[in-house]
Amino acid sequence: METTRITVNGLQVSRVGLGTWSMGGWMWGGAEESEAIATIAAAIDHGVTLIDTAPVYGLGRSEEIVGKALSESKTRSRVTIATKAGLQWSGGQPWRNAGRARILAEVEASLRRLRTDVIDIYQVHWPDPMVPIEETAEAMNALFRQGKIRAIGVSNFSVEQMKAFAAVAPIHTVQPLYNLFERGIEKDLLPYCNWEGIAVLAYGPICRGLLSGRMDAGTVFSGDDLRLEDPKFRQPRYGQYLKAVEQLDRFARDNYGKRVIHLALRWMLDQPGVTAALWGARRPGQLDPIEQVMGWSISNDARAAIDRIIREAVTDPVGPGFMAPPARAQGSEAAAEMRPHA
Repeated sequence: METTRITVNGLQVSRVGLGTWSMGGWMWGGAEESEAIATIAAAIDHGVTLIDTAPVYGLGRSEEIVGKALSESKTRSRVTIATKAGLQWSGGQPWRNAGRARILAEVEASLRRLRTDVIDIYQVHWPDPMVPIEETAEAMNALFRQGKIRAIGVSNFSVEQMKAFAAVAPIHTVQPLYNLFERGIEKDLLPYCNWEGIAVLAYGPICRGLLSGRMDAGTVFSGDDLRLEDPKFRQPRYGQYLKAVEQLDRFARDNYGKRVIHLALRWMLDQPGVTAALWGARRPGQLDPIEQVMGWSISNDARAAIDRIIREAVTDPVGPGFMAPPARAQGSEAAAEMRPHA
């Protein structure tokens, strides 16, 4: 496993981290607790030392599972825990709330669920347009000064929002969405973070399963699965993306003896400025591809060929904008119901 350092408090992390969104049972169907705990143990066995979670993943369920797994296996000291603040549930969905009171309440609840006395990386989950960024930054900085968190992170922030935040508090990490099909951060965020020395913990490397190579036109999604709302998974776009995946898989086999899932993750790790890729899993076997991602790289010529494949196959690309949770101002009734909760 490749490792790297985050420039604060001596934090060293694996370049592949475990994402635990699906373990919480929100928009992915969840996982049995025993299976989720086994997945965390398998990740550590694979050399993963970075685990990312959040209170909003199953109303604290994901954090509880991470805390239990690390406590019972006595592996807390080997792992960098990254969690988040700034979202809360109301009316059956998450809404943004990154106010000072909310953040100070959330950190205490997260510490309890994670069974730890310090959070290694604490991240603002989404910028909140109803709260001044300076207020959010000051609250995070207070926790940093108190020693309750070891590093300050933001997630899904623009460069301009990061600059406003950084005027009040340091930013040590940023967590953006990034993969072969969704590359909006290449224009400004990646160069900015590279220049400022901010670690980039990118999520979504296989684009909600598209780049796993396991989907076809007959794949069915049900319940509250996020992909039911994703325009990439609706025809005719879905067919275009599947065509690109098929061609990328052939390219990976012909040039590296790998599959598209290995190519997608290696491509992300080779991008300038990317510190780590967060790999979502809820079963131990889903982590098996990690070993085949290490020990090789993608050349500039290969990257150009990959870009050409995607450009020619996906003629109607679409971004991930549908994923953003609403601000409270967009639902006055829900806003009135908002109360801090653990």
